[in-house]
Amino acid sequence: MKEVEFLQFLLENMVSKPEDIKIERKDDELGILLTISVSKEDMWIIIWKWGNNINSIRSIMRLVWMKLNKKVNIKVLD
Repeated sequence: MKEVEFLQFLLENMVSKPEDIKIERKDDELGILLTISVSKEDMWIIIWKWGNNINSIRSIMRLVWMKLNKKVNIKVLD
């Protein structure tokens, strides 16, 4: 659950409505899938500039996942 807490921390410091952040975690044979949902007003912050922000978040999270020795993917819900 450390990956969820860290992702929550990152997102809370990016968006204007942190109370609307929802992160769903699913485990399967391929690894862990984290699904992010934020308010419509904050979606542009996450996706900004052809996905640069979400790709940066994924890169940062990759460091956490390597330390925890897990395979994790992040999906953003519209």
